[in-house]
Amino acid sequence: MSAILHRNLAGGYPVAVSGQGVIITDTEGKAYIDASGGAAVSCLGHGHPDVLAAMHAQIDKLAYAHTSFFTSEAAEELSENLIARAPKGMARVFICSSGSEAIEACLKLARHYFVEKGETRRVNFISRRQSYHGITAGALSVGGRMKDRAPFTEMLMQGHHISPCYAYRGQASGETLEEYGLRMADELEAKILALGPDTVAAFVAETVVGATLGAVPPAPGYFKRIREICDRHGVLLILDEVMCGMGRTGTLHACEQEGIAPDLMAIAKGLGGGYAPIGAMLVSAPIVETIRQGSGAFPHSQTYNGHPLACAAALAVQKVIARDDLLANVRLQGARLERRLNERFANHHHVGDIRGRGQFWGIEIVADRASKTPFDPKLKLNAKIKQAAMAHGLLVYPMGGTADGLAGDHVLLAPPFIVDEATVDMIVERLGEAVDTAIARAS
Repeated sequence: MSAILHRNLAGGYPVAVSGQGVIITDTEGKAYIDASGGAAVSCLGHGHPDVLAAMHAQIDKLAYAHTSFFTSEAAEELSENLIARAPKGMARVFICSSGSEAIEACLKLARHYFVEKGETRRVNFISRRQSYHGITAGALSVGGRMKDRAPFTEMLMQGHHISPCYAYRGQASGETLEEYGLRMADELEAKILALGPDTVAAFVAETVVGATLGAVPPAPGYFKRIREICDRHGVLLILDEVMCGMGRTGTLHACEQEGIAPDLMAIAKGLGGGYAPIGAMLVSAPIVETIRQGSGAFPHSQTYNGHPLACAAALAVQKVIARDDLLANVRLQGARLERRLNERFANHHHVGDIRGRGQFWGIEIVADRASKTPFDPKLKLNAKIKQAAMAHGLLVYPMGGTADGLAGDHVLLAPPFIVDEATVDMIVERLGEAVDTAIARAS
């Protein structure tokens, strides 16, 4: 009997004892291909010697120093590295311990920015239905994954939501992808006008939607229109690239492919590659300057902000990615992954959509391809796929509620950036077996 309060109290978990490259091994000696990087975290795989050496060197010097007393060499160097490669206009970095914390910091800084400007009526945040921005109270409040919010509704601040840019289920007959994207973006302006432009602080969105929808990229032109709308009404744009950022889609930041830059950005997962808990908020220069000319302070902090060991690990991860040109491999093997997924699933009776970018791909599972009808959620098909995949020695990231928050299933793939052709082929082969096994058991 475990003393851990596990995610699911109904069953146990295998015990992971070692990791090397793309493989995790449990106490029984069973090896698993980590085809999802956990939750799109392990971008360098496991046991990378350069990262381990950097962490060892840092802990030999300094493990921890509180940011109310000190900065550290590791935090300063990591921040310089991030700003040098950040979207245009980014000026400062706030280092925390997770993606949820990074989003929480974005929300509080957005509000603080408007307080400093004297625009104190700006208290509303808008996001999209079927979005996930973290599990802390503020992040959960703005998120659009309603089943996660439901148990805590009474204690959350009010969230305002528009439709997701989810072409598979939202694009109208005869409507081009570009027309659909602009129609979805225009919902933001309608919502801002309905709430009152002087009451809206920010719009929060994942550049490529991760866990809730399964690697859904935006329609062409969507984010350019979003940026225009935000600018027109003085609303901040917060991009959540916790899952899709830091190289996952083939460029360091997913928004590079949209031709825009946000006002605030949250990053995490691929930042440190799982070697230490770390997240960060990137802040644009106008926000920094407004605070500098006002109170001069951001009233938000946590004990492990700028943790030196975590910063050293993240810096090493980022240096390896740049030195080994791993984003080129993300694009190369991502193209192979896309091709192999289409070869295996494009004509599958129960796969309705295959979507993604780089090494960030999802397949949506349906009961009927023609009507796009999802399986009954009572079947918990996504959990069965996960179970079948693990039995086949494969780790993937399935999720339910894809279609409407309750029904629908998808599988997310996010393998480490070091993956090779043979491993990509094995991932798709084992995934195919797992999907077929799970559907057969659910029938």
